[in-house]
Amino acid sequence: MKILFVASEAVPFVKTGGLADVVGALAPVLAREGHDVRVIIPDYHAIPQHYQKEMVHVCDFEVQLGWRRQYCGIEKLEKDGVIWYFMDNKYYFGRPYIYGMGGDEYERFGFFCRGVLNMLPLIQFQPEVIHAHDWQSGMVPALLKIQYAHLPFYSQIRTVFTIHNLQYQGIFGIREIQDILGLGDSLWTDDKLECFGCANFMKAALVYSDTITTVSPSYAEEIQTAYYGERLDGILKARKDDLHGVLNGIDLDEYDPQKDPQIASRFSSDDLSGKAACKKAIQESLGLQIRPDVPVIGMVGRLSNQKGLDLVDYVIADIMRLDIQLVVLGMGEGRYFNLFSWAEGEYQGRIAARFTMDHALAHQIYAGADLFLMPSQFEPCGLSQMIAMRYGTVPIVRETGGLRDTVLSYNEVSGEGNGFTFFNYNAHDMLHTIERAVDYYQNHQDIWHCLQMRGMKGDYSWKQSAQRYLKLYQDLFIPKEPKAAEPEGENPVVVNIE
Repeated sequence: MKILFVASEAVPFVKTGGLADVVGALAPVLAREGHDVRVIIPDYHAIPQHYQKEMVHVCDFEVQLGWRRQYCGIEKLEKDGVIWYFMDNKYYFGRPYIYGMGGDEYERFGFFCRGVLNMLPLIQFQPEVIHAHDWQSGMVPALLKIQYAHLPFYSQIRTVFTIHNLQYQGIFGIREIQDILGLGDSLWTDDKLECFGCANFMKAALVYSDTITTVSPSYAEEIQTAYYGERLDGILKARKDDLHGVLNGIDLDEYDPQKDPQIASRFSSDDLSGKAACKKAIQESLGLQIRPDVPVIGMVGRLSNQKGLDLVDYVIADIMRLDIQLVVLGMGEGRYFNLFSWAEGEYQGRIAARFTMDHALAHQIYAGADLFLMPSQFEPCGLSQMIAMRYGTVPIVRETGGLRDTVLSYNEVSGEGNGFTFFNYNAHDMLHTIERAVDYYQNHQDIWHCLQMRGMKGDYSWKQSAQRYLKLYQDLFIPKEPKAAEPEGENPVVVNIE
């Protein structure tokens, strides 16, 4: 099949979150299956120079945005069997940030969505499926259906849209979007583009995409409820037959304790001795007490309420009454910068916090920690818990979204499970689960070793998920049978014909 991924980031070129990992890993897996897979992302200033030097200029043209005509250049390079395209416009993408600071995000990504569709005939690539990811590419399915589908070149293209995090929707003023994308007044009704008086890139994709996916089966169910639906649960319930939860995988080559060059000592499920060396190295490098007997709890991710850090804030003194060490890595809200800065001073030698995006340090924490804490308020999929298990680090998670789909709480009766979980979003439920996990670490080493082995031998590859996506792509070209009319009345007559 001919498949075009449209995304705002992808590893190894540029990354701010899990979206980049998904796009960067899934595209090569599909390419290895023999499909013509191409990816388009913006050509950000942040993309490393050695990749910039490898790029080849393909074409350039102008994109009409209301009264403005903006330059659009398309660069490309080939890597891992995938053709990667980069949309060049220094005004929009040559800035010292990726998202969120300029006040014109609607124009930047409106330009991106329009440019993607305009480039296709010029690069002589006619995809069967355009797979758009998150709100930044959300206008691609909408523009395709509304403004391009009547043209022969575009008429047979189908669209898939993946929700990576429903909380970020791309909400802007209607007049601004009308101005740059030329979308008439008749489209701004609640069954089309209008969303609570605003324009919403995410909703546009949910209305106009042929198929909608999200990144775990549990999250696909959760977002159809008011609690998790972020005011879009109505449209998601209306399209429930087209909504599919496909669990993410991780890059097994990138996260492999047997050959990871960024950790102190390599190890495997057959020989865990290297993990002890990794633990000692992380204690030394972060100024923790060098104690092989104390469990190290790691946290890697965005410092925000979504990640459950308000629960940690509420009971941090109770957590530190346990004989544990805590390592935190991430960037985010000032509240949590203050919390962990204070805690580092209060519990010297027992807590280490680093407020940065440090890829190598993240690997070292995954490898050196004993436990990985992820008490998320909601979690579409989560990659960190899968990475942690790959390194023999036992997860403590809340049962939500992809965490529920990947971590099963240890059951003393059946012996099943690969971690520790709690259900209610409650600080003391989390605390009791941490206490339980620490007890198993300290007093039940046979069970602890079993949990490590299960985590390390779990299947976190993209292979099954890639096959699921491929099936969804192929199903787009199977004509749908019209639904049978509902029989009238409460007690329809049933006739048996033998």
